[in-house]
Amino acid sequence: MKTAMEELDARWKDLLNSLESRFGKQPDLNMVLILIGMRELGQVLTKLKKEEKVNLMHIAVCRLLSEEGYYELEGLDADGWPHWKAVKKLPFINVVEQEIYLKERVVDYFDAL
Repeated sequence: MKTAMEELDARWKDLLNSLESRFGKQPDLNMVLILIGMRELGQVLTKLKKEEKVNLMHIAVCRLLSEEGYYELEGLDADGWPHWKAVKKLPFINVVEQEIYLKERVVDYFDAL
C-alpha cells in the first residue's frame, strides 16, 4: 500500500507528464502555478515579464488556498485581474511543507477540471 507521500508523488508525476504532452516541455511547480494563474485570469499571456509571472503565481496560490478558506476573492480590478484577501493564517512551518501542500492543491485543482 502506498503512503500518502508516494500517492502524491505519483499524482504529481502523472500531472507533469500530462502537461508535458500538451505543451512539449515538462513544467516545474512555478510554471504549473503560472498556468493556473492564466486559467483563473482567463487570458493566455506570452513573453511574460518577471512581474507578470509573479502576479500569475500569486493568483494561482490564492485560488488554490481559497479552497481551504485561507483567501477570499475580493473582486476584479479594471484590467480584470483578481484580487484576494487573506482571511486566516497559513499552516506552513517551512518551505518543504509549503511545496507539498501546494502540490496537493494543484493535483486536486487539475483533477476537478
